[in-house]
Amino acid sequence: MTYANTIALNRPFVETVGMVREALGAQGFGILTEIDVTATFTAKLGADAAESVGDYLILGACNPPLAHRAITADPDMGVLLPCNVVVRRGRGASETIVQAIDPATMVQLSGRPGMQEIADEVDGKLRAALASLAAAEGR
Repeated sequence: MTYANTIALNRPFVETVGMVREALGAQGFGILTEIDVTATFTAKLGADAAESVGDYLILGACNPPLAHRAITADPDMGVLLPCNVVVRRGRGASETIVQAIDPATMVQLSGRPGMQEIADEVDGKLRAALASLAAAEGR
């Protein structure tokens, strides 16, 4: 089983990050957290470590109504939230990669009643966001 849905865009990293934010917002997701892996690696491990990953950003996306349903169905689900969306581009790469967690992973870990339905809704919204990015790319 894969644990991420992935697309590649022929756009610069910063432009792609803006597009991802808009696409997620259109599906009811807000960004609760933002981890600039490149900056963190630079500060903690040095420039070589940052260079090895290139531009790398993790966005913690949350759709509050769906998160509420998930936590209500399984209070332990909070350890898997928010939904991570990664935007990354290796040094010298020609494409920027966008990845969103596959919510089926959460269902496999929980097994609680109702989680499959919630995960299917989250998956539909995340896939719609990725599809809108691909459509903007002409794919």
